[in-house]
Amino acid sequence: MHSILPFLLAMIAAIVLLQMLATKLKIAYPILLVVAGLLVSFIPGLPVVRINPDLIFFIFLPPLLFEAAWSISFKEMRKWWRIISSFAFLVVFFSALSVALFTNYFIPGFSLALGFLLGGIVSPPDAVSTGAITKFVKIPKSTSAVLEGESLLNDASSLIIFRFALVAVGSGQFIWQEATLTFGWMIIGGIGLGLLLGWIFVQAHKRLPTDAPSDIALTLIEPYFMYWIAEQLHSSGVLAVVAGGLFMSSRRLIFLNSSSRIKGYSVWESFVFILNGIVFLIIGLELPEITEGLRSKGIPLGTAIGYGVMVTGVLILARIISSYAALITTLIFRPGVAPRVTSIKRRLLLPILLGWTGMRGVVSLAAALAIPVTLDHGIAFPHRNLILFITFVVILLTLLLQGLTLPYLIKRTQLFTGLNEEPEEETSHRVKQKLRAHIYQFLKNKHENESSDHKIIEKILQHWEEKTKAADDDWMSEKTKAIFIEMLESQRQFLAELNKDPSINEEIIRTQLYQIDLEEERLKII
Repeated sequence: MHSILPFLLAMIAAIVLLQMLATKLKIAYPILLVVAGLLVSFIPGLPVVRINPDLIFFIFLPPLLFEAAWSISFKEMRKWWRIISSFAFLVVFFSALSVALFTNYFIPGFSLALGFLLGGIVSPPDAVSTGAITKFVKIPKSTSAVLEGESLLNDASSLIIFRFALVAVGSGQFIWQEATLTFGWMIIGGIGLGLLLGWIFVQAHKRLPTDAPSDIALTLIEPYFMYWIAEQLHSSGVLAVVAGGLFMSSRRLIFLNSSSRIKGYSVWESFVFILNGIVFLIIGLELPEITEGLRSKGIPLGTAIGYGVMVTGVLILARIISSYAALITTLIFRPGVAPRVTSIKRRLLLPILLGWTGMRGVVSLAAALAIPVTLDHGIAFPHRNLILFITFVVILLTLLLQGLTLPYLIKRTQLFTGLNEEPEEETSHRVKQKLRAHIYQFLKNKHENESSDHKIIEKILQHWEEKTKAADDDWMSEKTKAIFIEMLESQRQFLAELNKDPSINEEIIRTQLYQIDLEEERLKII
């Protein structure tokens, strides 16, 4: 323990430094973390980082999925649910099928079950990598919503494929009737349990005398509870966490106070950043050990690299084909919701860019490391080291090849320039104008008959308009403070209604809600 602790602390320090360097260089930090992990792994004398395959999902996936469910815009998911569903389920299955057929044909001794196992591992694109890369280029909110929604749901679909393939490899058979019932229970049970547990946790936050530290502590353990209970009942823990997270996220204004929301945002941002950083470093650190495993099995390194490159090509091609199929289907059946572009050339280029966003990362690594070393009867798991190596090659190539070139391709093709989408600054200005009009009308309607408080209300309005940072003790009485807090709550309700406007980006609404929380916290210390 004393030898591994300094190494773990050094890992966290390296993650922070590499993230700052990546920001300066304007590249996605997962790319630097993977490369750094690979370079560090060749330093002699470092402790070997090993994670129990049975714990890899439980440690990393629940909090990462829970945070993603809280961050995503549910409004945009509902708007683009058809294309999100097709990418999250149909595209993942098509990618897994393509990998299964390819590996079964080209890799000696690779059965279809093993091919589907590998396909389930490498089929889901990584949300962290895509988000880290696209923040350096401007993309429409519709494209961003599709990528975020896909990344939230495709983890569940790919891991369901992974679980079924794992059973097929272990038992040597696949019974369709049982698989259909199990598949239905995994989806329905996972979503149902997630919603039920989400409701229970919301009630616990509302009814228990919690404060900010206890609220945050509860949110840190809640995704683990959702995942563990669902898995114990043999349903999908991933879907349980996603469904429960979305349910709780939509009610955050009800069961969390302003202090819990502000402090919880910072805690979760740091927690998830460290978890992601550790996983991407492990990707690089584990690669030399996997290559040793290949040599012990007599598989030439060049041959294994060739398999990894070809599987990566199959995945990219399958995703691009799926993107064109989704676009054609949308144009035929739902032309009104098709992506808006200014020319036929741009419409033809859009699926290529969507296909090029398929960087792999955390979930693929977690699934690969979760493969058991031996089967139930003690025999070594077939081709485990080769599957791990191919997974690492896919992650490395997609991060380096697609991750480094995607920003350049978006800028070079100018695909998203000249769109009729309202600039974020104008939308934000429009929201603030409506909010100020609402504040004025609220105060006028509620207090116009209270003549003794006219001067106080004028000062409140002046305070809001000018956003002054200092408080005047002469007029900030307890009664004035109560009026101010009531006004802030009215703003929250107004913004919740305004968020139903499809033309307004939910991120802008959340930014304004965050500002209101800060105002309320400042009032508490006056």
